[in-house]
Amino acid sequence: MTKKRKHQEDFQKVKLKVGKKKPKLENATDTTFKTKAIQIPEQLKEDGVLPTQNRKLNIKDLLSQMHHYSPGVKHNALLGLKDLLSQYPFVIDAHLSNIISEVAAVFTDKDSGVRGAAVHLLQFLASKIRAEQIAPFFPLVSAHLSSAMTHISEGIQEDSLKVLDVLLEAYPTLLTDRSSILLKNFVELISHQQLSKRLKSREKLSWMLSVNPNRRVTSQQWRLNVLTRLKKFLQAVVDGSSEIEDEGLQEQKDGPHSVRNPICISWKVHANNQQHIQLFENGGLRPKINSSFRLRSLASVMDSAEKGLSSAENLKGFIEIIIPLLIECWIEASPAQSAPILGNLLESESQQLMQQVLSIIHLLWKLTKRHDETYKMELWLRMNYLVDFKHHFMRHFPYSLQETVKHKKKDSCKGNKYCMTSSNSVDHLLLNLTLCDIMVSLASTSTLQMDSGWLDMIRKFVTDTLQDGSKLNSKQVNRLLGVTWRLMQIQQNKVATEPLIKAVYTLYQQRNLLFPVRTLLLKFFSRVYQKEDLRTQRIRSRSKVLSRWLAGLPQQLALLGLRNPELSNQLIDIIHSAASRSNKELLQSLQATAARIYDPLDGTLVLLPAEAQRRLVQLVYFLPCLPTSLLACLSRCCIMGRMSSELAATLIGILHMRSSFAGWKCQVQDNSVNDVDYFSFLFSTLIGFSREELTSLQGIRGKPHISQTQLSPVRLYLTDLDQFLHHWAVTEMICHSLSTIPSQSQCFDILQTGICKYLVGLVVIPDSTAGSVLCAINKLLDQACILSENLHKFLASCCYSLLYFLLTLDKEDAEHVQKRDMLWGSCISALALLPRLLRLMLQSLQVSRICREELPVVAQLLRLLMQHGQLRSHMITNEFLVQQIIKDIMTLKSGEVQEQWLTDLHYCFNIYLASHPQGPGPINTVY
Repeated sequence: MTKKRKHQEDFQKVKLKVGKKKPKLENATDTTFKTKAIQIPEQLKEDGVLPTQNRKLNIKDLLSQMHHYSPGVKHNALLGLKDLLSQYPFVIDAHLSNIISEVAAVFTDKDSGVRGAAVHLLQFLASKIRAEQIAPFFPLVSAHLSSAMTHISEGIQEDSLKVLDVLLEAYPTLLTDRSSILLKNFVELISHQQLSKRLKSREKLSWMLSVNPNRRVTSQQWRLNVLTRLKKFLQAVVDGSSEIEDEGLQEQKDGPHSVRNPICISWKVHANNQQHIQLFENGGLRPKINSSFRLRSLASVMDSAEKGLSSAENLKGFIEIIIPLLIECWIEASPAQSAPILGNLLESESQQLMQQVLSIIHLLWKLTKRHDETYKMELWLRMNYLVDFKHHFMRHFPYSLQETVKHKKKDSCKGNKYCMTSSNSVDHLLLNLTLCDIMVSLASTSTLQMDSGWLDMIRKFVTDTLQDGSKLNSKQVNRLLGVTWRLMQIQQNKVATEPLIKAVYTLYQQRNLLFPVRTLLLKFFSRVYQKEDLRTQRIRSRSKVLSRWLAGLPQQLALLGLRNPELSNQLIDIIHSAASRSNKELLQSLQATAARIYDPLDGTLVLLPAEAQRRLVQLVYFLPCLPTSLLACLSRCCIMGRMSSELAATLIGILHMRSSFAGWKCQVQDNSVNDVDYFSFLFSTLIGFSREELTSLQGIRGKPHISQTQLSPVRLYLTDLDQFLHHWAVTEMICHSLSTIPSQSQCFDILQTGICKYLVGLVVIPDSTAGSVLCAINKLLDQACILSENLHKFLASCCYSLLYFLLTLDKEDAEHVQKRDMLWGSCISALALLPRLLRLMLQSLQVSRICREELPVVAQLLRLLMQHGQLRSHMITNEFLVQQIIKDIMTLKSGEVQEQWLTDLHYCFNIYLASHPQGPGPINTVY
């Protein structure tokens, strides 16, 4: 083979056939591969320490997203924060600092959606975070708020007012502490500084209203929004100043020093020198210190910039800035000089702006009254602003609201698209009243002649408003009465004040007045009366309208009943105040209405709560006369249980002080309580039941209401425990009053006559009545008293009936068991004081007339009487009777097995009576 042939064999070309695949090269790279999913379970686990929301983000993740450049991420982070914190509120306390700082930082975010979400989150947080929790971080919040309010972007300024609303609602005190900065921000929101060439020498900046055409709302609407928040801010400052005293009749909030703590005095303890009474000045309120020195407050140590409006200098400076701006706002919103014929009508938006202007001035006037030199401040305000106020504010006074109403096509005014009407709405009246309040605060008695022109306009407006019969709410009446009071202080003669009082009385006579309105009117009249009463000590010239108002109060109290207890309490307080001053008209009216007020069925006394009842009982002391009918009503009130036994005892004590037996050294009142009527009251109250009730009880038979025995003609009606305890407590007070009467024998004769006339002969007697009669007999009985035979027999029957009831009482009957000690003590005391009573009771024990079941009870009674130390001598005296009773019992039990109770009876008789032991023997035996 040749060399050429061999060379071709080494590099032989592979021939490819059609339809066959190309063979793979030996050095070809395999590009095929397989993939599998990688799972890392540890990374998918939730954080075991920090809770997460539905997107599996915890608090740290959400707070870190607050710094993201994307507005959408920040918006979602704020929404996630609200979701997380609503599910896990405990996270707030753990990360409060970070949450507050991050949320406050987005107050000035460029995106409106982010700012809106921040406001919603802040509103949510405000409901969860207390003021003391957020207080350490509030300077940061306030700084971000101030930055937002002074931001160059109009949208951020608008949203800053929403943030301000949330903070004013939740943390007003914390916000007002930084008033010096925020007040300047308010001013900059509606105005800008202008340094004129004329003012350069004075180095003072003048402020003028600014107009920004880039805002989404009109300039007037923007100023309205800002002034509304400024009014809320100043209102928070005023509310936080407890030292401010309003000239009007503002609804005073209960402060820590406004609670009156009455001193509870027990006169019995005090009479025995066991209780010391300490009297405080001003009725227990703030002590009045008569000193020319004043303690310096902490506010005086701070810098004037830190004091805010608490400094007179800062307040004057803010007034000098804001009042000119407010006057400019007023000028823009006020009606033109050529006012329509119907009146000075205002558009709704203009009226709202003017209302905010006057409200801000009114609040600033309030703030001026808390400083020491109030008089100098009032002179400064009058000197600087009275002329401008008269020129701009009083120029179109009074103002009315223009209502814009779109009419239908068929309307008679179809030629006009809008129709203007004068409205008597709430807003325009409050606007006029606020203006009146501001203006009258600048007037005084010394400037009356100079201000008579515009004061007459205000006086006429106030009088017409009070007399036109329109329905007013509490806010309007509050401001209206404040202006009326100020007008009465400026001009104090009767010619000027009487028409104003008459106008207020016209409003007071309206029916269906709201409770807050009625309360304000009562406070006004009470204040006028107290001031007039102090003045008329020297000059007796009372207002006829005021006297008519006072005379109508008792009748209103009687008609009111239980419909409004709060209003009834206010009426009672005023009536009590006037009665203590011996107001003739009121006392005459109270005397005429007393029967309705103290009616035992549906009178005011039995319907009202306990505290009001106490005040009504005290009024009894001031009544000029206490006739028989009224005493009968008071007796029924005492025994019916619709007022407490303590209050009934107080009433009995008051009537005793009004009687001729009180021991007065001088004659206090002539014939205020007749002696016969007084004894009738005491006896009726002692019995505890009326004649009609006792008559109705005579028809009741059998258990469980009746306890009866065959040995006594008197059956006992078992009263309820509450009724019994109430009657017993009243009885103790009745007995005390009877024991203080000088002639005890005559008092006993009267009591004996009453018992014989009304109780002797009755078959059924209440157990409380029987016990009360025995208690009174024990209290009044002395050696000079002589009991009639009928009374002896009646008392003996009552004693045995009560003792039989107590001995047959079931121990499981918890209600009647509590009566045992009181009734047992009364019976034993009566038997010990009256030996004949014991003898009559023993004579009535004719065991031959009773059933065998009652024999053990009689035996037990005899055994207890023999064992009792106080009755030992009397039982020895009646030994024969006791022995005869025992014989009769033995006769009935002859031929039977002797029971234990009979053995015990024999033993006691042999020990205590048969041997006639000397000495007192055992002390009182407990049955």
